[in-house]
Amino acid sequence: MKNTSLDKTDKAILKMLQQDCTLSVSEIAERVALTTTPCWKRIQRLEQQNIISKRVALLKPQNIGLDLVVVVMIKTSNHESTWLEKFAEHAASFDEVVEFYRLSGIYDYMLKVIVPDMSSFDVFYKKLVAKVNIAEVTSSFAMEQIKYTTALPIK
Repeated sequence: MKNTSLDKTDKAILKMLQQDCTLSVSEIAERVALTTTPCWKRIQRLEQQNIISKRVALLKPQNIGLDLVVVVMIKTSNHESTWLEKFAEHAASFDEVVEFYRLSGIYDYMLKVIVPDMSSFDVFYKKLVAKVNIAEVTSSFAMEQIKYTTALPIK
């Protein structure tokens, strides 16, 4: 659902929260030239409208031993709904899968997988392909992270 009722103050609040969700309501209010109560009400409305879906802490994967990022591209020859449901449930069940998309184009699915090392990826890979019939799996290993952000481009 597209929400076009965001004014410039809502957008400013969203930009701030994307950068640091630990900011207090009074800090945000001061930065957007509101008093605390109207600012708090705006944030509550943004949460109720599911524009703000979560507030989380972002972790540095390599600082907790997760050094390998793998993009797994999958092709299937089976597009029946029962297969799709089984595959989606199976692939999404792995903690190592941090992003999962159904695609148009040459590949049908893309998984972003984060693991400690190559042997951990091998274990993951064997579990992934063991339960569901997949036509083709291609994995690419990230050598360098050039850009990473969770902040959406709010205009």
